Amino acid sequence: MTPNFISSRTLSAALIGSLLLVSACKKEAADPKPVVTVQTAAVQQGTLLQTVEAEATLFPINQAAITPKVSSPVRQFYVNRGSRVKEGQLLAVLENSDLSAAAIENRGGLEQAQAAYSTATRSSLPEEWKKAELDASAAKQTLEAEQKLYNSREDLYKQGALPRKELDQAALALTQARNQSELAQHHLTALESVGKTDSLKSARAQLDSARGKFMGASAQLHYSEIHSPISGVVADRPLYPGETAPAGVPMLLIVDASRIIAKAHLAQQQAALVKVGSAATITLPGDDHPYPGKVTVVSPTVDANSTTIEVWVQAENPNSELHPGTSAHLSIAIAKISDALTVPADALLTSGENKTTVMLVGKDSIAHLTEVKPGIRQGATVQILEGLKPGDVVVASGSYGLPDGTQIQTPAPEKSGKAAEKD
Repeated sequence: MTPNFISSRTLSAALIGSLLLVSACKKEAADPKPVVTVQTAAVQQGTLLQTVEAEATLFPINQAAITPKVSSPVRQFYVNRGSRVKEGQLLAVLENSDLSAAAIENRGGLEQAQAAYSTATRSSLPEEWKKAELDASAAKQTLEAEQKLYNSREDLYKQGALPRKELDQAALALTQARNQSELAQHHLTALESVGKTDSLKSARAQLDSARGKFMGASAQLHYSEIHSPISGVVADRPLYPGETAPAGVPMLLIVDASRIIAKAHLAQQQAALVKVGSAATITLPGDDHPYPGKVTVVSPTVDANSTTIEVWVQAENPNSELHPGTSAHLSIAIAKISDALTVPADALLTSGENKTTVMLVGKDSIAHLTEVKPGIRQGATVQILEGLKPGDVVVASGSYGLPDGTQIQTPAPEKSGKAAEKD
């Protein structure tokens, strides 16, 4: 009886052990390791631009607020708001009948003054001036004749063909002629300095006065014709024909937006890295299309209120897509880094110990928490200085709260319409 009893107990123990083993296997099969679906990205290597980011306001390259110099109603406009104009183009004409009449009247005064000046310089000289001019001319001719005679007799005397007495007579006659010529010239000069000069000055003064009045009247008439000082587009025209522009209020605003200037205020530390000529891009809100430009101005002074430095970036705007007055995002390149390792910014995790980590995906599709050292950031990309190598794969999206050692998988590609219908 005893051997049978032991055999039964042994059989029971083996049976219980088998049942426990089967139960454990079933439990393990019922609780498999969780698999998390995430987005992954490979570590990239390439050129990275270090940039300074700022918000800016757009301004036109040039604009002109045209304020008339004369106060008069508008007779006619030749442009409307939105019209494209060229430099020097006639934009409007003010009422100018009175100005036209004044210009004609002053033109007549100028012509009279010119005639009077011409008469004073060419004819109607006093008889005394005429006699003095004739006397001076005659004395000069006599002096020249006596000089020739003296020279001739001096040559003959030196040759022994003429007595000394005749040479002395010629010398006396030459001296008398010289004295007479000097007296006549002095007399003419005195008359001119006292009489003729004053007369000519008076005629010249009248001519200058008439010319000044005519130029003033012509300028007033010209001011009634409004011309564009620049090429551009009419941005504003607040008046209608028949209205008079209030003093100091522009009647037209011309804007040249063929090029745009983005003005931004940077902190002094950032502005110190920006140089004139640095490449930059302008981006509008809601528009990912970048507009290339260059830094043209870095203010040498600091704004007293904001303690910032103003920076200008100029960009071409041939299609008028950039509108003055709008806000824009400015990105200025300050350094170029070659062979930089980069990952998506969303891949970075920050721990409570101020450590930066990523979830590095192994070949077994298991994510491992890995500490990295980040560098500069460019948009949605971050430079990695330490901790990764080219070709590594990291969790790009969905890594927040993911435990170390988690089994992961990437989303399956979406099926096409026909394939979905077939399934």
